[in-house]
Amino acid sequence: MRSILTCMILLSSLTAFSQSAPGSGYGELSHPVALLLLAVAAGLLLAIITLGYTVLSATDIYRERMKKIPLILLLLAASQTASAKSAGIVAGLSDEVFYMLLSVIALELLVLLFLLQALRVLTGISRKRKPKVKAAAKPRISWMEKLNRTRSVDAAAEAEADMGHDYDGIRELNNPTPPWWRWGFYFSMVFAVVYIWRYHVTHAAPLQLEELDIANRKAAVAKEEYLKNAANNIDEHSVTLITDAAELEAARKVFTASCAACHGPEGQGLVGPNLTDPYWLHGGKVNEIFSTIKYGVPDKGMKSWKDDLSPKQIAQLAGFIRSLQGTTPANPKAAEGQKE
Repeated sequence: MRSILTCMILLSSLTAFSQSAPGSGYGELSHPVALLLLAVAAGLLLAIITLGYTVLSATDIYRERMKKIPLILLLLAASQTASAKSAGIVAGLSDEVFYMLLSVIALELLVLLFLLQALRVLTGISRKRKPKVKAAAKPRISWMEKLNRTRSVDAAAEAEADMGHDYDGIRELNNPTPPWWRWGFYFSMVFAVVYIWRYHVTHAAPLQLEELDIANRKAAVAKEEYLKNAANNIDEHSVTLITDAAELEAARKVFTASCAACHGPEGQGLVGPNLTDPYWLHGGKVNEIFSTIKYGVPDKGMKSWKDDLSPKQIAQLAGFIRSLQGTTPANPKAAEGQKE
């Protein structure tokens, strides 16, 4: 009955502030902030009532004192004004109501702290502690001994852990296997199961020989691509004489399609000079032949072939022309230039 009476007194004391504040769509106690503060106050009030009954059940003396709590709440409610002022700290809520609700919450918190302390005293939680007897100094344990959970950290522990095996001054002590070693062993077993399942059961990943074969295939592809690109990096300074039969055959087809019209199908010379004798107009070395094909001889009517043939093809063609030296085609053109 006392808790019901207390709630009724508090609610009746706050109804005087339910008028609307000027310029606001809320009543004083229907404002969201006011409702939040009222909810906090009601929760704290419920906690006060609960703790109050706990304390009252612990001792008759506190029961008599707790009967005065409703009077305190009544006096607090009677001390508030019922007038609503213009909006202050919170829009739509007068400063008087805002501070009054904060005061109620603060008072309830103080009462709660008081009741908790009283309850600790009555139940024997807060009592004078006896001075502790200083324990014997423990042996100092290094971080390595803690990590390994070593038992033999002093003479007494060593004597207890001694297994009686002594050889040349070395004693066997019954220390446990270090935890890190055990967990490493457990991990290796789990790893072995996963490894066997992945590599030998499901074949989700290649074995070492399979990885080697894959790497070799990738390297062969990369080498072929490199050589293909490197072949096109040839110029008149880096060209070498080509003697491979397959490359010379490829060059012969290029010569027939591009050069035979001026030099003849066998290199005997027509409009252009004879390529089978030892006389040369622009040099007979492989790099000089490469340069002549690449840049042409515009004043003699020979075009530049660098835009039509790749550097690799020009190198092959230079090698093929060198291979014509010493052949004896029918109806060769008269010698021109200087003898090499």
